[in-house]
Amino acid sequence: FGSRAQKASNQPSHTRQNQQRLHFAMAFVKVLKNNSYFKRFQVKPRRRREGKTDYRARRKMVRQDKNKFNNKKYRLVVRFTNRRVICQIMYATIRGDMVVAQATSTELTKYGVPVGHKNYAAAYCTGLLVARRVLKKFGLDETFKGKEEIDGEDYHVEDEENDQRPFKCILDVGLQTTAVGHRMWGALKGAVDGGLHIPHTNKKFPGFKPAEEKGQEAEYDAEAHKEKIFGAHVKEYMEMLEEEDPTKYEAHFAKFIAEDINGEKLEEMYTEAHEKIKEDPEYEPAEKKGITHTREADQITSSDGTEHVRSKKIGLEARRAKVAEKIAAAQAKLMEEDDDE
Repeated sequence: FGSRAQKASNQPSHTRQNQQRLHFAMAFVKVLKNNSYFKRFQVKPRRRREGKTDYRARRKMVRQDKNKFNNKKYRLVVRFTNRRVICQIMYATIRGDMVVAQATSTELTKYGVPVGHKNYAAAYCTGLLVARRVLKKFGLDETFKGKEEIDGEDYHVEDEENDQRPFKCILDVGLQTTAVGHRMWGALKGAVDGGLHIPHTNKKFPGFKPAEEKGQEAEYDAEAHKEKIFGAHVKEYMEMLEEEDPTKYEAHFAKFIAEDINGEKLEEMYTEAHEKIKEDPEYEPAEKKGITHTREADQITSSDGTEHVRSKKIGLEARRAKVAEKIAAAQAKLMEEDDDE
């Protein structure tokens, strides 16, 4: 011990001071491996907590090979709401998904389908529309014209001989169950018939029958699929309901009746829509109405004659002052009660 003390005493004073300062500073270093570090629980991503994204499926769809040098991996995203079908062509980046083209079934009104925007036939039309739209955007609409006759038969654009490779994307159905005959297959079939290369089989299409015994071949009834594409199932239901329960028919198909559409007109309506989509798939934005708004306090008056009440944010300082006034008023009231007693 004596030799160590002697060595320490032989060190210059400034060296000893630096060591003391370093030792003193170490006491305030942030502890990284704290109690939370050793916990087993890990918070899931936000969209997993909200139940919106299947990240296991998304990773498989988004992952791109390193030797492809950051090429875009396109997806056909199909989603259904209570009122419409949404189809989008997009690719993933580190900043988020970038949409190349999109189509919704509400646009079908322009093509002669004013009602029934969420059935199988509408899903097919929407898939066909987004396919023709994205091919036109990339200048491939003349090279890949898609299927000429819509008959429900299998069609693969990649099997055709072309100097150019077709536009390839993969189907993204989100959290939907991939059941046989689901409307998502209508959107897929429409996009494929429109000229997109989407790897798929017909095992989930309407009209497919798996082999009953080992060794037998599965059957695919293209005619059954064609009937779904042209809304034959809607036609049957309309006719049955009109015959058995006219009151329910009038309530259930009120919009069809208002547009003077019955079961007999459905196939013709969808056939014309397919032709119009192929002729002009371009998106036309709605014209701006040019409505102006004037505000007086919380009252908003629009140039079209409508009035609305919208509260205005008063800011942090004003809110604090407001709270302080309420506290002061409450304290004054308590003081008055104490004086009265």
